[in-house]
Formats: sequence, C-alpha cells, structure tokens
Amino acid sequence: MSADCLFCKIAAGEIPVEMLYEDDELLAFRDIAPQAPVHFLLIPKKHIQDPAAITDDDERLMGKMMRRGAAIAKENGIEDFRLVFNNGAKAGQTVFHIHMHVLGGRDMQWPPG
Repeated sequence: MSADCLFCKIAAGEIPVEMLYEDDELLAFRDIAPQAPVHFLLIPKKHIQDPAAITDDDERLMGKMMRRGAAIAKENGIEDFRLVFNNGAKAGQTVFHIHMHVLGGRDMQWPPG
C-alpha cells in the first residue's frame, strides 16, 4: 500500500465508494465521473503503479481483473463493453495505481475522444 495513493485508501476502506465487487485481491466500484451509462473501475488491492509496472508475478491477477470486469459488466446488463487501461499522464492516467475502466451501455467510437 502506498500511503498517499487514492486507490490504496479506497482499498483500505478509508474512502467510501459505491462498491460493486470485492474479494481478497480486487475491488470494483462506480466511477465518480462516468463516461458511459455503465462505467466502473476495477483495481487490485496490491499497489501497482501502472500497466508498465506489471511483473511476471502479477500476470494471474491481471487476467483475473479482466475476467471479473467482464462478469460485473454482465451482472449490470452489459454484453458489449470497453476495457481501458491508461499508462502515464499523457495517456490520461490521473491516479497512479493500476486500474481498469469498464464502460458500456452506449455505442463506443474508435478512435475514442
């Protein structure tokens, strides 16, 4: 855990969120500034700064994040969805604790933005 990390504080229960899922390794909660009718974040409780910081030891956890994200989307009535990871400030990362955005409930365009 990183003492000054927003998502570490959420994982520790210090900051309340609209929780969708929690287990020993992962936490899912609604985004406070949704970009789609369904928009939630999935984070590992382990502090990993960004996708570039993933190690061999983290591969199982990253696969679990994708699997749980898909399951939670389905539980929320979303069959078609987008998964987004940002790496670095220029890519749009604002919280430097790896997190996966799951967005759905509307048509998505490519390229985004």
